[in-house]
Amino acid sequence: MTKQYSVIWSRTAEYDLESIIDYIAEDSPFAARNVLAKIKQKSSLLYSYPARGRIVPELKEFNILQYREIIIDPWRVIYKVTDDKVFVMAVIDARRNVEDILLERMIGR
Repeated sequence: MTKQYSVIWSRTAEYDLESIIDYIAEDSPFAARNVLAKIKQKSSLLYSYPARGRIVPELKEFNILQYREIIIDPWRVIYKVTDDKVFVMAVIDARRNVEDILLERMIGR
């Protein structure tokens, strides 16, 4: 039987997701619903397979290895796994300057 993890979304990640959906909904509520469904569906894999995501490359350069990501093009869902919990930390638009966003949020710069 596959181990089940608790998936906990941080306030920042929830805000990121809400902002993405609100922005898309301005042009197309239908597209916004589809994007939300896609992100939620792909993120649901974290309940069973959190190690499936890759280590965040921009943080790996700094030898910070506890953060992983799954790509839901063009978004990156950033999370970390501890024991039986998965903490979703951010949902970032990969078309933006991702390195600056990650460093600011996860290293405190």
